[in-house]
Amino acid sequence: MPRSSADDKILSYNDVVLRRSDLTILNGPYFLNDRIIEFYFSYLSSSHPSEHVLLVPPSIAFWIMNCPDIDSLKDFIQPLNLPSKNLIIFPVNNNDDVAVAEGGSHWSLLAFERTNNVFVHHDSNGGMNKNYAKRLCRSLGLYIGVSDTRYVECESSPQQETGYDCGLYVLAIAKEICEWFDSDVPKNEDLWFARVEERVTHEKVSALRAEILGLIVSLRGTK
Repeated sequence: MPRSSADDKILSYNDVVLRRSDLTILNGPYFLNDRIIEFYFSYLSSSHPSEHVLLVPPSIAFWIMNCPDIDSLKDFIQPLNLPSKNLIIFPVNNNDDVAVAEGGSHWSLLAFERTNNVFVHHDSNGGMNKNYAKRLCRSLGLYIGVSDTRYVECESSPQQETGYDCGLYVLAIAKEICEWFDSDVPKNEDLWFARVEERVTHEKVSALRAEILGLIVSLRGTK
């Protein structure tokens, strides 16, 4: 019997392929990689289907933030049809080197909400990624479809208690924002802040690793 490899494919979900090494990351106290975040974003997109909501994969968010050529960026962004989206969620990574795949040491979340024309940055480590989030906002400025956007650093964002759970906070906050968008609450300036502060706790975030593992097992069983 051939030995299993960390590169063995364990699940294809939409456009995301998960490997055995991703299960190792979820089983232990490790920093989440691009694939796990892309998988969960894809799952949230399927769970909250709307032509007005877009959860952007890490690789695309990273290239938007770091693309050195304006003309290339325009061609790259156009298929996303950002002006038609009322809610757009981006993972932000502090990798500065476009030549290094899956670099960086911290994840945070940037969300654009069109009703209030606002970018909101949620950072679980005291604003560590603030400059990267602002850089992403500047890169998006010409393509979002409005000219008077604001940037808000959410001061009430839940804060991580470990050095490796930042990616889980991104996923937990993204889930709450999607559920807020689907709810009947008024889409006013209060946005989702209170919901995230109340529901994204350290205990729930820690449990999210096992939840995602269970989701993967369930999806594998339906193939």
